[in-house]
Amino acid sequence: MAQPERNGQQRMRPAPLLFEPSAAVADPEHFFDLESMDDPKELLSRATELTLAFRAATDRAVEFQAIAAAQLADPRRFDRLTTADIAERAQWTEDYAKKMVEFGRSLLGGAAP
Repeated sequence: MAQPERNGQQRMRPAPLLFEPSAAVADPEHFFDLESMDDPKELLSRATELTLAFRAATDRAVEFQAIAAAQLADPRRFDRLTTADIAERAQWTEDYAKKMVEFGRSLLGGAAP
């Protein structure tokens, strides 16, 4: 089954992000073994894969932030948060928090006014 389109663009299936060993992470010059690649074609290909993977991960994480913001602002919750409270927790401006709540509600299918 084809993936649904979002915002007129189909989601790309980027290369998986591989977790780096803790020893490699300790080296500030190490980044997914890119520094050890000698072939510029291979370097460009792998760096592009990582760029797409990070973009996809960022997009997905933002969607989850929006869903959480919408759920926290749901007026049906007894422990509901204001957009100011959500903004403070997420280190956003209040205007951005309002937009994220709206976006999250749209992702949830328009639940909670």
